[in-house]
Amino acid sequence: MSATTAEGHTLTIGEVAAATGVAASAIRFYERQGLLTSHRTSGNQRRYDEFAPCMVRICRVAQRVGLTVQEVVALFDAMPEQPTADDWQGLTDALVAEAERRIADLRRTLDDLTSDGPLCALPGVDDV
Repeated sequence: MSATTAEGHTLTIGEVAAATGVAASAIRFYERQGLLTSHRTSGNQRRYDEFAPCMVRICRVAQRVGLTVQEVVALFDAMPEQPTADDWQGLTDALVAEAERRIADLRRTLDDLTSDGPLCALPGVDDV
């Protein structure tokens, strides 16, 4: 995604941070990871397109689901250059499925914890 919109309006790192509620350092981190792109002004300031806040919010939701940054990068890499509504729905569906899978894993763990067995006898990571 280009850092300039069709109208030419761009956002500063502070504007993206304010719009998303994350620190500017997080915006720079996402950019280093390839989740955001920017261009530099003649004064060497970063400028982002107006879609950047949406991308940051999607990253944050994916991280809340439990995905690593590398997994989020892989999700975005699988998206076409010009995603359609169906592409975005597919991303949503993938995040929902992953959240449901993780919830099921946590429920199994909770069942183990409440099984009256001694904690040291519960299944380990390799046993699950």
